[in-house]
Amino acid sequence: MAQPRIGQKVIVDVPSTTANLGPGFDCLGAALDLNNRFTITRIEGSGERFELIMEGNEGNHLRGGPENLVYRAAQRVWKAAGIEPVGLEARVKLAVPPARGLGSSATAIVAGLVGANALMDSPLAKEKLLELAIDIEGHPDNVVPSLLGGLCITAKAASERWRVIRCEWMNSIKAVVAIPSIRLSTSEARRAMPKTVPISDAITNLGALTLLLQGLRTGNGELIADGMNDRLHEPYRWRLIKGGLEVRQAAINTGAWGCVISGAGPSVLALCSQKDGPRISQEMIRAWENMGIESRAPMLNIQTAGSQWRPGNPE
Repeated sequence: MAQPRIGQKVIVDVPSTTANLGPGFDCLGAALDLNNRFTITRIEGSGERFELIMEGNEGNHLRGGPENLVYRAAQRVWKAAGIEPVGLEARVKLAVPPARGLGSSATAIVAGLVGANALMDSPLAKEKLLELAIDIEGHPDNVVPSLLGGLCITAKAASERWRVIRCEWMNSIKAVVAIPSIRLSTSEARRAMPKTVPISDAITNLGALTLLLQGLRTGNGELIADGMNDRLHEPYRWRLIKGGLEVRQAAINTGAWGCVISGAGPSVLALCSQKDGPRISQEMIRAWENMGIESRAPMLNIQTAGSQWRPGNPE
């Protein structure tokens, strides 16, 4: 298989994701129509060379080099396909800010996998890319919808295979995501959780997940409200998010069916109708303003296409 020529590039659009959605800890996630765009180019140099160019201020702390997530993912593609590594450059137009609970690291992993595969004329099937993505991330709830789009529930079956179910999400359901200026790392959020939970809490989550999925499928706001109830991670994580409970209450008071931590936080996600979305957004922003924290709160739709790539104009 011929290596890509110097200057050959692909453009990969990868959606943000919101994971857990309350009771779906580490197994449920949805892609949202807020995308990161990665322009990945073959450059001169060995397989250890990776250059990163960030557009905008949010990702200024991110660095290139062989340990970058985009490049580590690309290396996994080449290894699986038996291809010699090449030098790469990634230019990233960042809409999904890092460390906010919106799957930023998942977008990097998926972009590296999809981009490297596309540059090599796609030797790996999407199923293999999905397997590699879950292995790199360590859990499936962000990378699966980031790659495939839509609302996905992912579980390891008795056969030890990952099983992905695409679930329905009524288009009338909108997601208002309040994204604060503060950051919270996933590792810090995981450390806040206990190693064991009461069986009663696990049972509560199983029932709530059933209600939530039915509510999302039918657009029933009452089922969504009852389903967005978590006992596994949210009770331990709200204290890490300054003003988070106040933002949640503001959303509920303004008509949101439910309001939860997005992923590991600190972003807060409210599900609501189209008509209530703008006012819910305003009140969530105002609640954080009252705590001295800047934020934005776009109203987003579910993104069903997943990650998409196209050839870039060669240099």
